[in-house]
Amino acid sequence: MATLVLFTSSAATSSQVLPALSLVDHLVRVLPASADAAADAPEADLWLLDAQQNLVAAKTLCKILAQTAPCPLLVIVGPEALVALGPDWGFADFLLTTVGPSELQARLLLQLASGEAETKVVTASGIEIDEGTYAARLHGRTLDLTYTEFELLKFLARHPGRVFSRQQLVSDVWGYDYFGGTRTVDVHVRRLRAKLGPEHEGIIETVRNVGYRLVATAPN
Repeated sequence: MATLVLFTSSAATSSQVLPALSLVDHLVRVLPASADAAADAPEADLWLLDAQQNLVAAKTLCKILAQTAPCPLLVIVGPEALVALGPDWGFADFLLTTVGPSELQARLLLQLASGEAETKVVTASGIEIDEGTYAARLHGRTLDLTYTEFELLKFLARHPGRVFSRQQLVSDVWGYDYFGGTRTVDVHVRRLRAKLGPEHEGIIETVRNVGYRLVATAPN
């Protein structure tokens, strides 16, 4: 099951925006159609943009999202608007509102496979995360991390300089179905800092009364 983020300016549910979504086994999170919402978007495998309301505004937003999307971006349009689409929009694929569940699933799986085929390397503050091989390095030194430590470091490295509350980290790293407390975040941060070593443990900064962030530049 993949995680999809749907950006829409409509108050409709995801199944109302694209009926076939209710017939495929994927988690869909709905966010406002705006660049600000994209900046705060949770981790996802695919982004969907509802372009049914205003094609001109949708095209502008699509270009912005395409430049910042950490995953493939698909545009949803009605059949009558298909002629307005072009390569200058920047999306990976489009979906007609009339698409059936079988075609929708096939298109989503193709995009997911395409994304997985690419070598994904995240770098920030001297940290290098290779998602394909699950390897993490700090200034070339390999870090021996557990699965959860790797996922936590990867998440922070994807958003250098941005502060996350403990609850946000639990939701995005451990998942919404995790029933443990936020105390586990403190435990894993402490372990990560120990593995980064005394010279670099400050890369993961505590923001008092808020949470944690990965500093944009490693401290001297």
